[in-house]
Formats: sequence, structure tokens, C-alpha cells
Amino acid sequence: MLIQAHAYPRAGLIGNPSDGYFGRTISFTFSNFRATVTLYESPRLQILPADRDLSVFDSISALAMDVRRHGYYGGVRLLKAAIKRFYDYCTARQIELPPRNFTVEYQSDIPQQVGLAGSSAIITACMRALGAFYGVTIPPPLLASLVLSVETAELGIPAGLQDRVAQVYDGLVYMDFNRELMERQGYGQYERLDLNLLPPLYIAYRVDLAEGTEVFHNNIRARWEAGDPEVHAAMQTWADLARRVRDLLRAGRGAEIGPLLNANFDLRRSIYKISRGNIRMVEAARSVGASAKFTGSGGAIVGTYEGDAMFLRLEDELARLGCRVIRPRYVQPPESAT
Repeated sequence: MLIQAHAYPRAGLIGNPSDGYFGRTISFTFSNFRATVTLYESPRLQILPADRDLSVFDSISALAMDVRRHGYYGGVRLLKAAIKRFYDYCTARQIELPPRNFTVEYQSDIPQQVGLAGSSAIITACMRALGAFYGVTIPPPLLASLVLSVETAELGIPAGLQDRVAQVYDGLVYMDFNRELMERQGYGQYERLDLNLLPPLYIAYRVDLAEGTEVFHNNIRARWEAGDPEVHAAMQTWADLARRVRDLLRAGRGAEIGPLLNANFDLRRSIYKISRGNIRMVEAARSVGASAKFTGSGGAIVGTYEGDAMFLRLEDELARLGCRVIRPRYVQPPESAT
């Protein structure tokens, strides 16, 4: 039995980074890239490396280039941690797994460490494959929390639920991480929105700006936990922006969300340390009339634009910075993800 499972990158449309601070966000998944996990029965449990996990290089300069492009961590640790958390989930719920072993491998063309949730896509695809292999169904809100725990509990990577919720539910998702709900049930309130409500959106990314979440999130968590009023006010503002964008979309006024996306980034810039390269991406997009904000932790932006002529200007301006610009192909959510 050969099982293949997929998961897709997500773009944080509005509200990030409040998802890790009891805020609200809206995200969508898109299929221009994807992570695929393949799993099949075998005598022993085996995790096969992908290209980014290999440790053989043509030269010392090739090794250095690989580290700059992919970092020090490949996908094997993600799969290993995901399998362990899946086992823990089943054990805690007294779900008996049949004594079967498997071989698992992955492939992903999602640009790495540019805020498109490539790591959590690999984990999500792995969880889907494991569930299919063992016949275990995990409810979507619990699955999103389980995927998050792989990075936070197993690997010690600071992260919020936004990426995992978007990738588990697919489509366009409004997320409210209300503190009382989160503390009581471990997840928030998630609402799928109609993708047809979105205005024209673009995504641009630049791989050489890749910066892991561990680096980008600098000292904001410590300031939050210390009660810093500036950080707490920012988180509330981002949450309010997400609610306002949801209300505009519902009202059929998606063409009006651009200034709110800009406001999201401008506030982020005021309290985070953001590299000049990332700022130049946003400024270049805005110079042609588009809106722009980070999709996640930097290295990629998302925004609204008006018409093909503006999109072509976006491509030209951002190409000068070594960026690729795409129109996202939205992932339609499965009917079971409720």
C-alpha cells in the first residue's frame, strides 16, 4: 500500500504575528508549491532523506551555499518528530496501532524560511499520511494543535497556530485565538471564508532573505511576557485588523482591504527589527500602487493589486531585488475540514 499526502504553503493575509499571542489572523493556502510525503509498508521503520538532507558536497563553497540556502536543518528531523508526536497522541487516547512498520520520504518545493510555512507543510503532510496508514482520524482543530506541538514541544521552535490551522483546513481561514478558548480547549475558533471574496492578490518572495522563525521573533515574546504595553497594544491592533478584514470580505468589499494590509506591516516595522532587504521588498511593491505586508516571518510579501498592468510593474520592480512574483492558485478546502 502506497500512501501519498500533500500540504501546501500558506500566506498570512492579515493579523500576523498575533496568532501566538491570543490574537486573530486570516490566512490562505495556495498550490503553486507543495510538500508531499510518501509512506509505504516495510519490514523496518525507515525515514529516507531528501536532497536538502544530504551531507555530500562537491566543495567547501558548495557546502557554504547550501547552508545559506537551506540552513542547518532538513526535513528528516521534522518527520522524526512528527512520527513521535503522532505515537504520543494515539497512546494518550488509547488508540492501539497495529504492529506495522513503514518507510517514509518527502519532497517539497516550497521556498524555505521565507514565511510560507514550508516546515509545517511537511509535518502536516506526514500526519495525514500516518493517519491514512494506521486508519486514525484526527479532528481538524486537534490536528492543527498536534502539528504545532511537533515544532514547539519536540523541536523547541517558537511558533503559533496560524500556519497549521490554515494548512489543515485549507482555503481561506479566519482564526480567533481567544485566550479563554485556547486555555480551555487548546485551540481557537476557526471559520472558513469564501475564496471568491478575495480581491486580486500577489505573493513575492526572495530566497536570499531567508530567516528562520527562531531568528526573526527576536525579543517580542520576552517583552510580551513582561507586560510591555507597546507589544500588548500591537497584538490587539493586529487582531482588530483581522476582524475588520473579515467583515469587509463578508460584505463584498474586498477591494478595500489594501490599506489594512499596509497598516499591518507598518505597525510590525515599528516594534520589530526588520532587515533592510525585507523593507525594500515592501517599498518596491508599494511604489507601483500595490499593498504589501509579510506573509509570515519575512522573506515573502503578500498584497493587493489592481489589474494586469500593475502586476507587470510589480514583477519588474521586484525583479530588480531578485524577487519572484506569483499569482497564488488557491487550494479549495475539502468538505471534511469543518
